[in-house]
Amino acid sequence: MSKYIPEPLFILEMANNHMGDVDHGIRIIRAMGQITRDFPFSFAFKLQYRDLDTFIHPAKKGREDIKYVKRFSETRLTVEQFQRLVDEMRQNGFMPMATPFDEASVDLIESQQLDIVKIASCSFTDWPLLEKVASTDLPIIASTAGASLDDIDRVVSFFVHRDKKFAILHCVGEYPTPPEQMNLSRIDLLKSRYPEIPIGFSTHEEPENFDTVKLAVAKGAVAFEKHVGVATERYPLNNYSASPEQVRTWLSAAQSAFTLCGSGDRCQQSNSAETASLRSLRRGVFAGRIIKAGELLSTKDIYFAFPPDENQFTANDWSKYAQYTATADIAKNGAVSPGNAKLHDQRDMVWDIVQNIKKLLKESGITIPGRTELEISHHYGIERFREAGLTMLTVVNRAYCKKLLILLPGQNHPEQYHCQKEETFHVLYGDIELALDGTTSQCKPGDVITIDPGVRHFFRSTNGAVIEEISSTHYKNDSFYTDPAIGANRNRKTMLSYWLE
Repeated sequence: MSKYIPEPLFILEMANNHMGDVDHGIRIIRAMGQITRDFPFSFAFKLQYRDLDTFIHPAKKGREDIKYVKRFSETRLTVEQFQRLVDEMRQNGFMPMATPFDEASVDLIESQQLDIVKIASCSFTDWPLLEKVASTDLPIIASTAGASLDDIDRVVSFFVHRDKKFAILHCVGEYPTPPEQMNLSRIDLLKSRYPEIPIGFSTHEEPENFDTVKLAVAKGAVAFEKHVGVATERYPLNNYSASPEQVRTWLSAAQSAFTLCGSGDRCQQSNSAETASLRSLRRGVFAGRIIKAGELLSTKDIYFAFPPDENQFTANDWSKYAQYTATADIAKNGAVSPGNAKLHDQRDMVWDIVQNIKKLLKESGITIPGRTELEISHHYGIERFREAGLTMLTVVNRAYCKKLLILLPGQNHPEQYHCQKEETFHVLYGDIELALDGTTSQCKPGDVITIDPGVRHFFRSTNGAVIEEISSTHYKNDSFYTDPAIGANRNRKTMLSYWLE
């Protein structure tokens, strides 16, 4: 018995198309099995369960003037007959599943150890039934025809809080559904509103419509449900159920759409011809002067030009996260390549710093303006950032200036002074040890300290801290470090604009 919902999943809905004839039901399963084995998808076959002795009101039993009472009664199967259909599904490679319309039917689903339980659109907010379904450990797929967004929000919350594995399907409860009522943009809405939940499409369009499934695939649906049957002289098909031939064409259309769309949630597989073609059109990295082994390369030392040599670095490899150190002498106009330079990519380290900063800000409860630029100062190199460094957010810099200074646990900011700027530190969160001209004091949230121009200041935090710095205008060249090694480090800052997203 499965405990998950595979993706993509195609659900073939028998409903009452077995016509109360178990042999005809088996005929449908076998015919569809002949089709589905040719496709690389996961498949489920679905029944509908109703305990008709209790489901239909006593006064309405036997009424032929009530459409569904007549239909359900005429297509009744016994538990043993349903079991024969379930066994046949498994033998033909299908995951058996069923839609229960009452609590007794949920018990039958559990006793048969079906793989998935389906919630019909008419039962979407049937809370007693949902409670019964949620008491099982089966994954759940629920159709949403006619449901408002408030209804969907409530049902999603219901399942999430019960830690259920579930998917929801866009569905239109009109049989067959005309194109103008299809509303496939609902899939976009559901994916945006519930990004962690698989979204699918329960389709009731005319069986000869093979375009709709392509659009549903393109919109990101990962589960698809379709009514199916087999026409015979005794049992004709209704106008919204697909024959085996129509199912084959429908699945072929879906397969074509998946091929065309690829996978948007992960990088596509490498195409060597495409990679070679694109690389040949890039600009190579060339030395703008003689570069000695051991030198750290900067933008001032190189230039980009076409065409690139076969194995050299290109402009696409050059970014603010990439540091290049010459491992051998490079002649002027020579190609910079792995043979004479080493690339050190700092992207992962920067990402780790950003995550730690966001975590500390969340713990502090401090809200920051959107799109505030993040400045990571790594005075002795990014490898030593957790030892010596600072993260800074400049909120405003006019005649007055406001910044947020963030220290991670165990981090210190090396001693510096300003010639023009007067600044005031307001500790908002955490602990600070602050040294002013060598005199140390311990600061806690709420403390306010003013630092005059020329005063050497050093600060550190044991557990992490956020400081509001309010000052006169900040000038670019007005920070002086007492350790000359910091001034010699030309690449001690990394600036990020879109770090909050």
